[in-house]
Amino acid sequence: MSATIKDVANKCGLPAHLVGRVLNDYAVIGPDMQAKVLEAAREVGYPLEKAEKPQLTHNLGVLFVDETYSGLTHPFFATMLNAFKAEVESRGYDITFINHNMSGESASYLEHCRYRNLDGVCLACVDFYSPEVTELLESEIPCVTIDHPTDRHPSVFSDNHDGVKQLVDYAYSMGHHRIAFISGQRNSQVTEDRIDQFKQTMQAHGLEIPEGYLVEGRYGEPDVVRMIVEKMLDREDRPSCILLPDDATYFGAQEIIRERELRIPADISVAGYDGIGLTQSLRPQLTTIRQNGVSMGREAAIRLVERLENPQATRFEDVTIPVTLVKGGTVGWCNEW
Repeated sequence: MSATIKDVANKCGLPAHLVGRVLNDYAVIGPDMQAKVLEAAREVGYPLEKAEKPQLTHNLGVLFVDETYSGLTHPFFATMLNAFKAEVESRGYDITFINHNMSGESASYLEHCRYRNLDGVCLACVDFYSPEVTELLESEIPCVTIDHPTDRHPSVFSDNHDGVKQLVDYAYSMGHHRIAFISGQRNSQVTEDRIDQFKQTMQAHGLEIPEGYLVEGRYGEPDVVRMIVEKMLDREDRPSCILLPDDATYFGAQEIIRERELRIPADISVAGYDGIGLTQSLRPQLTTIRQNGVSMGREAAIRLVERLENPQATRFEDVTIPVTLVKGGTVGWCNEW
C-alpha cells in the first residue's frame, strides 16, 4: 500500500490539509518548508506523480440545510458531519459550508460552489427536490449525497427499510397490533422508504392501518408531533404503540402522554429513531433505531475524495450502512390479544 498524505504529514510534523496543498502545488509557502514536505514524501514513499494530476483546491463543500434551524447542534447530523470532516482533513482537505451568501450578495448553491472553487460537495439533510439542489447535482461538480439516490453521484444510505422493519417486528413481538406511525415530512427519500417499509411490514403481520394511524409529521419538531399524538390519544381505537419520526420528537409525545396521566410503557408504548445520546440517558430508556452516523460520514468522505483523486477507478455504487435496534424500555407488553 502506497503512503498517504497523512503519512507525509506525520513525518514532517505539519497539518495534513497543508501538506495536501503543498503536494498539489496549491499552497504558497517558503522554499524551506516546501523542501521539508517533499523530502518527507520521498522518505515515506508517497507517489509524487500524484501532484501532476489536474490541480485541486483541496476544499470541499458541505450543503446542510436543516429546516428546524438546529444547525450543527443536531445530534445525529452533527456526529455524521464531524466524521466526514475528520476523514477529509486526514486526507488533506478543508471544508466550507455552502449558503446563499457570496461576498455579501445572494447566490445560488451552485454559484457559491463555483465562487469558492470547491472540488466537490457533500449534501445532507436538504430538500433534494428543490430546483437549487437539482441544479447543483446536475452540474459539473462531483458530489456525494446522504440518504438520497442520484444517477450521477455516489450515495451513502442508512438502512431505513431495515430500521422501520425492526421497529414494527419488535412491537408486534411485544403483542402490539394497533401500531401507528408518524413519519417525517414527505420531501425526502428517507421518509418515503420508511413509509413503504411500515406498510409492507404491517401487511406481512396481517395488521391493518386504520385511517389516521399513518400521519405525516416533521423531523425534529416536538410541538408538531405532540399535536398529532394528542389526536391519536383522543381516538376510541387509540394505538397501543406509536412510532415517531425521530428521537427528538419524543419529548413532545412524552409531554402530552403525561398530561393525559398515561404511563409509558404501561398504558401506551412509544419508539423513536436515530439513537441520540440524550434520549438514551432517560428512564425509561427510549426504544429506538440507532443509526451509525460515524460510518456514514466517513464513507461519504472516502467516496468523494476517491472520486476526485482517482476518477477512473471511482466506485459509483451506493453504500448502505446497517442500523441497530435499541430495545430500551418504552415499548412494553400489550396483553389485549
